[in-house]
Amino acid sequence: MSSGLEDGITPGRDAVLPAPHKFGKRLQTSSPVHRKPAIMQEPVLVLNATFEPINVTAVRRAMVLLLKGVAQAEETNPTEVHATSRTMKVPSVIRLLAYRHIPQQTRALSRKNILLRDRNTCQFCGNIFPTAELTLDHVVPRSRGGRSSWENLVACCYQCNNRKGDRTPEEAGIKLARRPRPFTLYTSRQLMRLLGYRDEKWRKYLFY
Repeated sequence: MSSGLEDGITPGRDAVLPAPHKFGKRLQTSSPVHRKPAIMQEPVLVLNATFEPINVTAVRRAMVLLLKGVAQAEETNPTEVHATSRTMKVPSVIRLLAYRHIPQQTRALSRKNILLRDRNTCQFCGNIFPTAELTLDHVVPRSRGGRSSWENLVACCYQCNNRKGDRTPEEAGIKLARRPRPFTLYTSRQLMRLLGYRDEKWRKYLFY
């Protein structure tokens, strides 16, 4: 039976944030209004009950888990948010209070997870772009029998996508930055470590 946590912590699914109409009115930052969206989308490290890192979610989702009483904050940031009648510090690391079994499986195939795997980097020119400025490219075009799979889909900017067209990279005279692979639990942990370099509060949970 679903516990309602899958969208926040299970590597086999997309991390889905709660709808704004459900929680947006209850979570308000005490910082200037223009900073609110950025704060609520900041990454938060999620630990299992055993302190094992298992996922990265957004502040908004982490706050929901804290308010539901299924997680507790292990590390916080100075910024505060108002939740119902409580004032809480923005979490940086949260820990689930009940152990969660994490299956050794890949994430669901989706645009969001392809961009996450490729770190919002065009796999042809190597430049990093905002999500809205990226598309997905079939390495082997669908017209040539190319499938929509982890091994055949890559993040691509619109300029490189137009340049490649309905051709293979070799035919278009461009090269892939790296061979596309499925998004596994190992890939997810590698990304956690990369994010950990910019938040020292994460490091003692990731580097051991």
